[in-house]
Amino acid sequence: MEGVGAEGASVASPVAQWGHDVWRMYQYYLDKSTPHTVYRWIGTLVAVAIYCLRVCYVQGFYIIAYGLGIYILNLLIGFLSPLVDPEIDPSDGPSLPTKGSDEFKPFIRRLPEFKFWYSFTKAFVIAFVMTFFSMFDVPVFWPILLCYWIVLFVLTMRRQIAHMIKYKYIPFSLGKQKYGGKKSSASSSGSRGD
Repeated sequence: MEGVGAEGASVASPVAQWGHDVWRMYQYYLDKSTPHTVYRWIGTLVAVAIYCLRVCYVQGFYIIAYGLGIYILNLLIGFLSPLVDPEIDPSDGPSLPTKGSDEFKPFIRRLPEFKFWYSFTKAFVIAFVMTFFSMFDVPVFWPILLCYWIVLFVLTMRRQIAHMIKYKYIPFSLGKQKYGGKKSSASSSGSRGD
């Protein structure tokens, strides 16, 4: 009996090793893509365009598109929300400044940009693969789904924007803040009449 178990382990070992090597290579390229935000999003937009073309060409799989839209909306809410919500958890941890005299605290997202991009891209790739299986092509009247998704999007974003206004935070930074301080008088000090 021991020989059978040992033989099975040796057969599974190369397969497991190969799977581990593939996963490491995948993770290596994923890590290398981290600082290239623009190129990552361009690749994702290409995947989104291919998915949209596939759905338009097949003229089906609208229920998958609706589920994908709900999932993307959920990701967007996480991307726009602070890590610590001052409405739910008024603790001593990192929080948003509520007054002008408060110390500056950077906006920390509940869902960081890289995880947002990764989940967004993975969702579109999975949805694209699902369009090749007819069991996911449930016949629905797509205009109703589209209208319902638009209403859901508007109501959710209105609530999120009201939350941003109430707690005075903007989830985007546009670079380092520049101040219009006192100009140096280097040119006037060089032409002094001694």
